[in-house]
Amino acid sequence: MTENAQQQPTAPITELPTQYTPAEVEGTLYERWVEKGYFTADAKSDKPPYTIVIPPPNVTGSLHLGHAFQHTLMDALTRRKRMQGYEALWLPGMDHAGIATQNKVEQQLAEEGKSRHDLGREEFVERVWQWKEEYGGRILGQMRRLGDGVDWSRERFTMDEGLSKAVLTIFKRLYEDELIYRAERIINWCPRCLTAISDIEVEYQEDAGELVSIRYGEGDDSLVVATTRAETMLGDTAVAVHPDDERYQHLIGKQIKLPLTDRTIPVVADTHVDPAFGTGAVKVTPAHDPNDFEIGRRHDLPSLTIMDEHGVITVHGPFLGLDRFEARSTVVGALKEQGRIVAEKRPYMHSVGHCSRCKTTVEPRLSMQWWVKVGPLAKAAGDAVRDGRVKIHPEDMSKRYFDWVDNMHDWCISRQLWWGHRIPIWYGPDGEVVCVGPDEEPPTGEGWTQDSDVLDTWFSSGLWPFSTLGWPEQTEDLRKFYPTDVLLTGHDIIFFWVARMMMFGLYAMDGQVPFHTIALTGLVRDEFGKKMSKSNPNAVDPLVWMDAYGSDAVRFTLANGANPGADVPIGEDWVKASRNFTNKIWNATRFALMNGATVEGPLPDASQMSATDRWILSRLNTTVAQVDAYYDDYQFAKLADALYHFAWDEVFDWYVELSKTTFFAGGEQARVSGRVLGEVLDVTLRLLHPVIPFVTDALWTTLTGGESLVIGEWPADSGFRDKDAELEIELVQRVVTEVRRFRKDQGLKDGQKVPARLELDGTALAPHEAAIRQLLRLQPEGEGFAATATLPVAGATVALDLSGTIDVAAERKRLAKDLAAAEKEKAQANAKLGNEAFLAKAPDNVVDKIRGRLAKADEDIARIKAQLDGLPQQ
Repeated sequence: MTENAQQQPTAPITELPTQYTPAEVEGTLYERWVEKGYFTADAKSDKPPYTIVIPPPNVTGSLHLGHAFQHTLMDALTRRKRMQGYEALWLPGMDHAGIATQNKVEQQLAEEGKSRHDLGREEFVERVWQWKEEYGGRILGQMRRLGDGVDWSRERFTMDEGLSKAVLTIFKRLYEDELIYRAERIINWCPRCLTAISDIEVEYQEDAGELVSIRYGEGDDSLVVATTRAETMLGDTAVAVHPDDERYQHLIGKQIKLPLTDRTIPVVADTHVDPAFGTGAVKVTPAHDPNDFEIGRRHDLPSLTIMDEHGVITVHGPFLGLDRFEARSTVVGALKEQGRIVAEKRPYMHSVGHCSRCKTTVEPRLSMQWWVKVGPLAKAAGDAVRDGRVKIHPEDMSKRYFDWVDNMHDWCISRQLWWGHRIPIWYGPDGEVVCVGPDEEPPTGEGWTQDSDVLDTWFSSGLWPFSTLGWPEQTEDLRKFYPTDVLLTGHDIIFFWVARMMMFGLYAMDGQVPFHTIALTGLVRDEFGKKMSKSNPNAVDPLVWMDAYGSDAVRFTLANGANPGADVPIGEDWVKASRNFTNKIWNATRFALMNGATVEGPLPDASQMSATDRWILSRLNTTVAQVDAYYDDYQFAKLADALYHFAWDEVFDWYVELSKTTFFAGGEQARVSGRVLGEVLDVTLRLLHPVIPFVTDALWTTLTGGESLVIGEWPADSGFRDKDAELEIELVQRVVTEVRRFRKDQGLKDGQKVPARLELDGTALAPHEAAIRQLLRLQPEGEGFAATATLPVAGATVALDLSGTIDVAAERKRLAKDLAAAEKEKAQANAKLGNEAFLAKAPDNVVDKIRGRLAKADEDIARIKAQLDGLPQQ
């Protein structure tokens, strides 16, 4: 087993309060951990490194249940590794969150009646920095409430000086390697945020729109196209049909009249068109649709931009100046007047993209932007997983990763914002383009200007695993702690963040992967499995639950639901149950300390121990081995469940209760059991500490006098097993469980004492008679004892005198009624299962359900008959 704490002990608390009050423990304890430097990693240490970088929360953010969930798991991993002797670094920080932060400050300015343009770029950026210092980063304080064991001395921000240097360095390298370029392409444009956004920042939802079918051309030289965006027809430069579609062979290559305009447009043949969909003819608007843009490139079609950055129409007199949605209905009205509308369908439910930040409908728009050529980078990111250098857990999530990296489009990295890393490109008066690195002076002189755009937030956060450790400098931190060990994050940002870190890490670090394991989690949902949202009444502030039940209770609930890759349902009742668990640990430890539990001196030899002592030590070692295996497989729900049942059921409900008679009797056996109980509590608290650090540290320092569990030793499986003792205690448990069930069935109260004769001689149960009697509230036989109920169980006999404790006649009547109901249920189930016609038609799940009902009825019948047989004869 583990040895006692190796640190110099501080003065232990000699007596625990009768109740555990988290608010009186957690804050003070956390600050003590930080002050002592327990979370500060040493790059010069000889210990093996273990590194996790925190997914940087937005500077605008606050702690939500998703954060609390992932932080709990990362903290558990890091705390365990620290206890195992690793130099554990959990590195914290925040993301500057370009659009979200700029929006916050712009809203603040709007309340003053100003816009960012009133301030100008330089003053506006200064205003954002002021906002960040005053309001940003409150999530960091909330992380302390949760108990995050992060190294605050290494806290980073994606726009601090070091990370900014990393951004400029990698931009210049990618640019010089021709992996960054500038081109005019279709992008997702947010008319509210006034910037390009990436594909994965677009949220799609079913909107009620309209589908209109419009006739282009005249007579035999006409065809019908359908669209949900009628206003974009003003920018059409072709109609496309499939080259093999016989209906339109006579039109391919011809010019047809575009309604509402004075233009004619060609009919082109393109294999992208599905002849079976709709009319088999599609309008082509290269400047306002990504698929149309590609058709336009293949057929050398012009691209006509028909709306500005606000989504306002900029062409064709009658529609000039109209908002895009206003223009939509106006265009349809004008087409109706010309008799061009062939059909209308409204509402027409279809998937529409919205800006993930402001929820505005996104507009595809042709725009000059900066791009990353992702082909070779994405291939390297895919190869690193395929060849085993990086493992994705759970493995079945690999498919989602490959679906993305194997089919990745070039990444638009420029954003039309003022807050962020400004693109380090300067343009000269004669068309010069110069990329300026971090240690280079930009060109000066008349006519030189810097690109006005900033980089996508995910560009800088993609460097996070190595930029936070000092890259591009070859720092001690980088040498010690890179590659990182585990990236634990939600499966929803595989595309946003995970793939980009893989691409940049492999590129910047000469083929070294940024992490060895990607452990993917699901999303936190409410107790009914519904997605939590600020706009829904089911959203929960974890700080409210922490205030009510303690941080440990919230952490344990989250860990207990954490199956790899699966979503996590959570409800307040479950947090209450976890609070009860922390209280149980507190009360049981308090009882143990009052009854001689100790960690002083070596464990007694097994020959000195009772079977109960040997049983619990055997079960303890099995649990240590199980928990280690679950940690190594990222099975947090299973390890939390194993710890819960071992601590509550086996230690507190069985071992402590079975040992009470020993403790009350005193003497040498009580001393031996006190040492065993101390050992069991010591190891159990160590096992629980990574998940519930506060209550365990408070109890462990009291039990052992050690400095802190944060720097305590992780327990090891000593190999001690005693199958004979386990079988012996299983017999005791069977007797107690069966008699308790009988007592409950007879309506006896838990504390009601009953005279009983125990015939245990010749069985392994004999040494446990005193404990069995105490657990079952069984009195000695006494004078006038009459065995009115006899229970044979586990090779022994328990005879009970129930005279005067129950109304036998009434109980027989109740049980007879229950037996009749169970026999009726059995008959009905047998009838259905014996009906061939029913079996032929009924679904498998229905048949299985009826078989289950039959099995349950058989169990009920056997149980009720046994109860009747156990009642006194009248």
